Amino acid sequence: MDKDSITAEDSINLGAPESLQLLQMLCKMIGAKKTLDIGVYTGFSALSIAETLPDDGVVYALDISEENVNIGKPVWKEAGVYNKIKLIIRPAVESLEKLLAEGQVGTFDFAFIDADKTNYDNYYELSLKLLRSGGLIGIDNVLWSGKVVDPEQNDPITSAIRALNTKIAKDDRVDINMLFVGDGLTLAIKK
Repeated sequence: MDKDSITAEDSINLGAPESLQLLQMLCKMIGAKKTLDIGVYTGFSALSIAETLPDDGVVYALDISEENVNIGKPVWKEAGVYNKIKLIIRPAVESLEKLLAEGQVGTFDFAFIDADKTNYDNYYELSLKLLRSGGLIGIDNVLWSGKVVDPEQNDPITSAIRALNTKIAKDDRVDINMLFVGDGLTLAIKK
């Protein structure tokens, strides 16, 4: 896919600009230096996060395909943040497990989850292990166009997001806030 073949319908795969702007501010507030972007797509979220990091900051950008990411790489270079983005192409669960196996438990400041929704719970649990105390997770699409509150909607994606929302609401490992920004954004601070 090249940049000319991205359609308006594809834009649903991008993080909402207002969500990413809020996450940029929060990354600045917590002094984030080491971050995760789970689900890169064309690289807008990785770019947004990288722009807020100090010169020695890094975004571990996890995706399963480099095809769409290649659209954003020139923008990363133009913005001067290419050196802050460490792109890892493989299933994100494998990438996160590898980071844990490398001893990076509790070393990350921030994680943004916006990938395949049926794996959101796996991404949440692995990110929580990688985050330091006081670290922040941002989870996109938690309202899923309102489907999560409709008991008639039980497709696998809606069910997975609904189950994670319920789980996080009761999770005493984090303090949370669900915001009506974009398609719903949950913020979870690790205790």
